[in-house]
Amino acid sequence: MGAQLRVYKRRIRSVTATKKITKAMEMIAASRVVKAMRKVSASSPYAEELTRAVTAVGTGSNTKHSLTTESDNPTRAAVLLLTSDRGLAGAFNSNSIKAAEQLTERLEREGKQVDTYIVGRRGVAHYNFRERKIAESWSGFTDEPTYADAKQVAAPLIEAIEKPTADGGVDELHIVYTEFVSMMTQTAIDSRLLPLRLEEVGEKSEQKKDEILPLYDFEPSAEDVLDALLPRYVESRIYNALLQSAASKHAATRRAMKSATDNAGELINTLSRLANAARQAEITQEISEIVGGASALADATAGSDK
Repeated sequence: MGAQLRVYKRRIRSVTATKKITKAMEMIAASRVVKAMRKVSASSPYAEELTRAVTAVGTGSNTKHSLTTESDNPTRAAVLLLTSDRGLAGAFNSNSIKAAEQLTERLEREGKQVDTYIVGRRGVAHYNFRERKIAESWSGFTDEPTYADAKQVAAPLIEAIEKPTADGGVDELHIVYTEFVSMMTQTAIDSRLLPLRLEEVGEKSEQKKDEILPLYDFEPSAEDVLDALLPRYVESRIYNALLQSAASKHAATRRAMKSATDNAGELINTLSRLANAARQAEITQEISEIVGGASALADATAGSDK
């Protein structure tokens, strides 16, 4: 019984130490998610207005540009997958990876060759373990991304969309990330960045703003304006997606760590009850041994008196 009691006490100490760690990680994630939410709120209006500006240029001119014109026969597509550098976030990374794989399968069924770009060590490890080709990858900034990080990610993607497919370029650019809806809800989604669907963006803008896009005069030309807006558009959308993904990751970590802390508390209570039962059994056994020894001594004394 004594050995069993020591095992329970050792496990209680171990689980208690784990509970302290998970509680600390929960508090850290809670503080980070608030900061990430503020950044998302600050960047979203800029990304939306820039999209509206690009839409205005695209609808107000007949210029064929890679930003707004779809290829007649698209053969190659680029998929940018956003994951995290660290785990302990529940199904956050697996949901994003699953969405990217489903998107890749759909594009391949359409007869397109897919080039995969990945942000985050978790996504890179997943693809490397399965020996899948990665066009380019980035890591080290997923918890707190900056606009400079977004520019770094966007550079090869912009180069690929501007390059002819015969020279290794792509006709379409898709992004897969986790959209931050609320502290309890984060959804993995895929979105086509380029070419921009002008009809869909126009409908969303009218539904949201209840207004029609104005007419513009372009100086020096609509093509030059689109050339200037292309990198800004891609960078802003990727930056907003990075911030959304970071906020979603911190929220998922907070939720996972809270669940781990609660489970650790329940396990400590269970082990404490088992330890108390083992200690009570040990005390009962000792009392029984004392009573048995006293009884045997009394019987021996009575026998010697006879």
